[in-house]
Amino acid sequence: MGPAQANESNGNLAPELQGEFVQGAMIVGRSRESATVYLNNERLKVGSDGYFVFGIGRDDENDIHLKVALPSGETWQESYSIQSREFNIQRVDGLPQRTVTPDPEVQQLIRADNVKIAEARNINSDRLDFSEAFVWPAEGRISGVYGSQRILNGNPSAPHWGLDIAAPTGTPVYAPAGGEVRLTAPDMVLSGGTIIIDHGHNIFSSFLHLHAIHVEEGQVVQLGDLIGEIGATGRATGPHLDWRMNWGAVRVDPALLLPER
Repeated sequence: MGPAQANESNGNLAPELQGEFVQGAMIVGRSRESATVYLNNERLKVGSDGYFVFGIGRDDENDIHLKVALPSGETWQESYSIQSREFNIQRVDGLPQRTVTPDPEVQQLIRADNVKIAEARNINSDRLDFSEAFVWPAEGRISGVYGSQRILNGNPSAPHWGLDIAAPTGTPVYAPAGGEVRLTAPDMVLSGGTIIIDHGHNIFSSFLHLHAIHVEEGQVVQLGDLIGEIGATGRATGPHLDWRMNWGAVRVDPALLLPER
């Protein structure tokens, strides 16, 4: 991640910021441990050594306002504009309706899966794994990108939230950063074999369509640990890893955290 640029109004209080202010970005900050940090007037969690983090949504356009306040009453604040991105939009017409809208029974199963996913992410832990550099979780070809979207029979589908890495079934999947495993599920309707890892401060990674899972819920993993194998489980047209990241309910782009390869 590259450093964000700021017009520092009070340089001695300005936090260190890593990341670009673009749609889909994750911004990691570091201030004084005693500081209170606000994002658009909402208080952020500040961890040990002053680390904090927040995400920028795919469609966010409004300026971001950051404020740092110390117990002494000193403050620093700055606004940042968000750089827009162009996402690939495809229109597909003439599809049978059943391929656009799942059957009611399937919808019920999907809702049950979504409850489990929401419960796994319903935690704001003190972990600071998000502050470390992320690495690629698997070898393979990039076959899908964050933010792309299809319009099916005139109805916009949900954007694709992940980074897809296509590779043969059984290709190892490694933890791109440390964290605690919050969910393992072998057969979710849409995502198939699924793992969710908590990197701290509401930052989560999800790994979808796995052929095999090699971790357990509650297990702490380190960067580079083997966690699973690429597969084509759930709704998948071929073997690939769909890696998604969240800051709470905000979907961020994993590709923006990775080194070029």
